[in-house]
Amino acid sequence: MIVRVQIVITGIHPPGRDFCRTDGSVMDNVHVGVQAAREPSQLIRADASEMRWEVEVTVVRTNGSLDFRGPAVHGKRGDRFIYLTWGHVGPDETFEMFRRAKLMLDRVEPELVELAVQTGRLDARVDLTGDDGGPRCARVDPPAIAWSVPQV
Repeated sequence: MIVRVQIVITGIHPPGRDFCRTDGSVMDNVHVGVQAAREPSQLIRADASEMRWEVEVTVVRTNGSLDFRGPAVHGKRGDRFIYLTWGHVGPDETFEMFRRAKLMLDRVEPELVELAVQTGRLDARVDLTGDDGGPRCARVDPPAIAWSVPQV
């Protein structure tokens, strides 16, 4: 079985566009987006009032378990995730990545994944500001993330 599922990620509590590098210099044009393969996509300013990304994934059932695949899906089987990648956008539009947050797909409750397979959609609501007041990074666990399937 192979099914396409739309993952809709909504970001809340953005940390703002300013952030300091480890050397103390200021980045004043921070953006966040989904990492597809090795590139950032769907970049949004880190002070935007609304943040939403849509990612199409394929859900495959093999040997009784469900697995996620697609350009925005990273990690090995049983440890799949989507990266939200943080970076400074320079005057020449270059993207200097400095943090990433992992939205762990293998931690979504199996019942929700089954429901998403039926409805074609899985939602994630992510608090984008980390405990340090800066852009959230590393593995994102509840309560900083809430997975759901919208009622159809």
